[in-house]
Amino acid sequence: MQLGIVGLPNVGKSTLFNAITKAGAQAANYPFCTIEPNVGIVPVPDKRLDKLAELYNPKKVTPAVVEFVDIAGLVKGASKGEGLGNQFLSHIRNVDAIVQVVRCFENDNITHVDGSIDPVRDMQTIMIELILADMQAVEKRIDKVKKQAKSGEAKLKSELAELEGILEGLSQEKPARALELTDEQKELCVDMFLLTIKPTIYAANVSEGDLATGNAMVEQVKKRASEEGAETIIVSAEIEYEISSMDKDDALMFLNDLGVESSGLDRLIQKSYSLLGLISYLTAGEKEVRAWTIEKGTLAPQAAGKIHTDFEKGFIRAEVVPYDVLVELGSVTLAKEKGLMRSEGRDYEMKDGDVVLFRFNI
Repeated sequence: MQLGIVGLPNVGKSTLFNAITKAGAQAANYPFCTIEPNVGIVPVPDKRLDKLAELYNPKKVTPAVVEFVDIAGLVKGASKGEGLGNQFLSHIRNVDAIVQVVRCFENDNITHVDGSIDPVRDMQTIMIELILADMQAVEKRIDKVKKQAKSGEAKLKSELAELEGILEGLSQEKPARALELTDEQKELCVDMFLLTIKPTIYAANVSEGDLATGNAMVEQVKKRASEEGAETIIVSAEIEYEISSMDKDDALMFLNDLGVESSGLDRLIQKSYSLLGLISYLTAGEKEVRAWTIEKGTLAPQAAGKIHTDFEKGFIRAEVVPYDVLVELGSVTLAKEKGLMRSEGRDYEMKDGDVVLFRFNI
């Protein structure tokens, strides 16, 4: 899963990304990995792995991971190549979801690029640039289809009508995800890599005192996000950076003192999983305890293929025990004795928290 972090200057985007990469560097079992100067990989928080590690005492524990991309800064006119616009747009097309950091705090020492604090205006500034870029992509596709449609092929005429409908919606300054699209139009949006069809989370960046309850600006962000089919979480980039150098227990204690139960990074990853329709299944043994990310609805053979393609090709069955059952009983042996470990075939749809042993032929 790859999340692109975007935002205007001085909204806290860089502070949040630095906190994320620093958190990755502190991860005991999956150290921070820099692929490029602006990309970081961090582990997905999953308490189930800790519990399974207690049961199996494995040589290593490997969590699922999420990749964060610090997208180049955006300015008005990015859709026309202003500033680093072309770089911004090319990077953002490759991510699975967008996280836009929005400033929801007052600080006279930190100037705003537009001279005042207005989170809804900031949201609109970036959204308009993304919409303009999408309109260019749709117009280009329309021109291509028009030329092809001269042959009179009905399928092309139908596609042209669908594209014109998308363009009409975008021209009303609405992101593609907020439009009432047909299934065909949704497929076209994905096929054209439209930016505004991507799942989006607004990270309302607040000061320490507003972390637990938010503030009036956060409510404005929530309202606007809801109108355009996006999600909102409250974060404090400064707090995230501060706790990124603490151990887990100290960080949790610090957060609890502020009135919150988990870090903004943890909540961001969890929200992203939900938004993208992702779940994790688990494998456990003396060598390794590990979480594997799959989409909801994935069948057992394809889930096995996440481990190795040979597992999918030679799939025989999946021996499955729910995480809660395994932890309650304390061992797979007891689960088998009580008939609570199931043998599932090719049509089995994997569930979040399934602890699985795949049987296969090579």
